[in-house]
Amino acid sequence: MTLAQKRIVLGVSGGIAAYKSVLLLRELLTRGAEVRVVMTPNATRFIGAATFTGISGKPAIVDLWDPSYPGEVHVELGQWADAVVVAPATANLLARAAMGMADDAVLATISCAEGPVIYAPAMHERMWKSPPTKRNVETLMRNGARFAGPVRGALASGEIGWGRLAEPTDIADTVEGLVRELSGQGRDLSGVTVLISAGPTVEDIDPVRYITNRSSGRMGFALAAAARDRGATVILVCGPTTIQAPSGVEKIDVRSARDMQVAIDAVMPRCDAVIMTAAIADYRPASPAESKIKKSSDTITLELVKNPDILATLGARRTGRRPVLIGFAMETDDLLENARKKLVSKKVDLVVANEAAVGFGRDDTQATLVSHASEEPTPPTSKNDLAHRIMDRVRSLLDESGKPAKPSPKEPAKKPAAKTKSRSGPRPRAPKPAPRRKGR
Repeated sequence: MTLAQKRIVLGVSGGIAAYKSVLLLRELLTRGAEVRVVMTPNATRFIGAATFTGISGKPAIVDLWDPSYPGEVHVELGQWADAVVVAPATANLLARAAMGMADDAVLATISCAEGPVIYAPAMHERMWKSPPTKRNVETLMRNGARFAGPVRGALASGEIGWGRLAEPTDIADTVEGLVRELSGQGRDLSGVTVLISAGPTVEDIDPVRYITNRSSGRMGFALAAAARDRGATVILVCGPTTIQAPSGVEKIDVRSARDMQVAIDAVMPRCDAVIMTAAIADYRPASPAESKIKKSSDTITLELVKNPDILATLGARRTGRRPVLIGFAMETDDLLENARKKLVSKKVDLVVANEAAVGFGRDDTQATLVSHASEEPTPPTSKNDLAHRIMDRVRSLLDESGKPAKPSPKEPAKKPAAKTKSRSGPRPRAPKPAPRRKGR
């Protein structure tokens, strides 16, 4: 349970995506967190407080003036929580939070939060891209807030665009990564530059058709977020995807395998580790047509030629043990045998082997980490958890190759973290305040 003994406040505001907050609550509980739910009055127009109460086992808070609750609920929850996540966060809530307003249970809890606040926006694309919303997001980020999403997809209006709520598992991954970072488990990759390739490549047949594959980019994005959270400088070379890349990384968008090779070659001198999770097309059309190929017969023959094997090229060029090289093996048959062959033929340090049935397009995954010395199967887990397991290996391989951790040149060394309160028992509660006056 990756969030065991962590205390999370889930804030729910009044948007159509509020029904997904129930799924996020379930996901956080599954990962071991203790969760309390606070709601805006408008949120109850979309989903009832009783639903959250039934799932969490704790009463969902809607009314700051609830006479059944002793003391000031927002103050206590703000002190209690390791993190606050607001999902969905509407344009209205973001605007009021940016102004520091605290006139409902969600905003008042945010104002009192001792831990970090994560917003998962959900709204129409025009609202998300409006100048006021952009300014509000920038204000909140300057104040230390983190964001999970939004993503591009089907909106409530039926249109396709940016503004869709991120998937509950992705939001939970963001919460988990931030809690891990702040608990002192992160920053072990400070001073390290990690290159990660992600997503599919697209090989054009003609101006309207192309060859590609089912890769979503989720595993590469999870790796980028994990490396970022652990202090690394991250370069993400990414093929076309429909999901939003993690913030705080250097993203280079590419289309074809040859585009990806050019981009990777350009940044390689800066890199201490390379993780090739992109599903790069093995072949491309020999002669892409300059105009649309017309339907003229019952069959068509398409001549394909091999694409460059980027990982094998990097392995052949490498002298010594730097940079650390990690590849992925997506197989339908003979998983471990093919992974071992790739480990040797491509001259890499580690191969992450998984079956196609539990790889492409899913939020969960299962893999075997195959090195020259061992084979470590992982249990079924989230892609975020697998990403951190892989980063553990990156850290070990860097240590073996003589790459010590050091402060990143882009930021000053951090002061030692202050001692935190023990979590071996309940957090001591502050003395109850005097009874509130309704006219406050």
